[in-house]
Amino acid sequence: MRAIVVASLILASTGLVTGRQQRGAPPAASQPAPKLDAKEVERRKLDADARRLFAADTPLEFTLTADFRAVNRDRNPQSTKVFPATMTVARPDGTTGTFPLNIRTRGHVRRMLQTCAFAPLRLEFQAEHVKNTVFEGHKNIKLGTHCRDVDLFEQYVPREYAAYRIFNLLTPNSFRARLAKATYVDQASQKPVAVRQAIFIEDDDDVAKRMEGRSVAYQKLTFRRVDQDTVTLMTLFEYMIGNTDWSMYLLHNVVLTEKTSGIIYPVPYDFDYSGLVNARYAIPAKQFNITSVRDRLYLGPCRTPTDFEPYFARFQALKPQILALFDSIPGMDDSYRKDSQKYMERFFQTISRPNEVKREFVDTCNNRVGA
Repeated sequence: MRAIVVASLILASTGLVTGRQQRGAPPAASQPAPKLDAKEVERRKLDADARRLFAADTPLEFTLTADFRAVNRDRNPQSTKVFPATMTVARPDGTTGTFPLNIRTRGHVRRMLQTCAFAPLRLEFQAEHVKNTVFEGHKNIKLGTHCRDVDLFEQYVPREYAAYRIFNLLTPNSFRARLAKATYVDQASQKPVAVRQAIFIEDDDDVAKRMEGRSVAYQKLTFRRVDQDTVTLMTLFEYMIGNTDWSMYLLHNVVLTEKTSGIIYPVPYDFDYSGLVNARYAIPAKQFNITSVRDRLYLGPCRTPTDFEPYFARFQALKPQILALFDSIPGMDDSYRKDSQKYMERFFQTISRPNEVKREFVDTCNNRVGA
């Protein structure tokens, strides 16, 4: 039963199964985004670029206090119920500040199946409370959590962070992320519930602002309706990390940025079901006919081997940085570092062999949503 439910939630770009539709998006429109003044576009970009939270790579230490028993009982995947909380974090001047905020659970599988004892969170701020803190300028932000209070599950946090960093190397049109050390405190007893690694993930709107566009939620977009360079790069990246848990068609783990030109750019996020993370709870959907999330499957648009060449060259040029990345991430298990580097090496071998390129990318490409 569990596998059936998971399969119904893990989507590919075919759009053949139901998925995350709470955004309530209409079918894609052909009308371009309203024109913004060039100065306003630049101001928005500079504002988003300057977020203090992503100005450093060192893990951010903070304390989050809430009624976590109540929070983690909120298992309805459509729930938007909020819970009061307080956060304590160092200010830029070195002093420590505490301020109120609201939190709520997010994610589908990790809530619906109770796979994780600790659900991923969404933090919601008020501007006056976060002034002169690292969160200044943020209205809300996603927080990736440790799933269970077990060392193995905590390891999934830096693993997923590695996926974000790899995509950052490939393109600036990507979600920024920052590792953190979180202390979770029970509101009633004031005793720590857990001290674990976490990951802050950039807000959708800030990604759009940095891309000089706006965040939109058009559903049922085919590959032909979005920027071709971006969608090809994104789908190759998803193949590289072994991720089939996404759907541009149904807006599952993909957000869209539309520029004033009307061109739409997909941006992926949430990689915990990827082979790179290799989470114990991750199961591929049955329609893919793969037995493990470690099995790679290309779900992108059809291209010729010649079309793929500049993309493969781009990946190969970044190979040293991608492999070295695993040695620079704190809190990552040494055996996993080596295993992940081998997993990446297999990708680079594949894209350097014409026969494997034909088998993996050309013969199995996805024409059902357009190429």
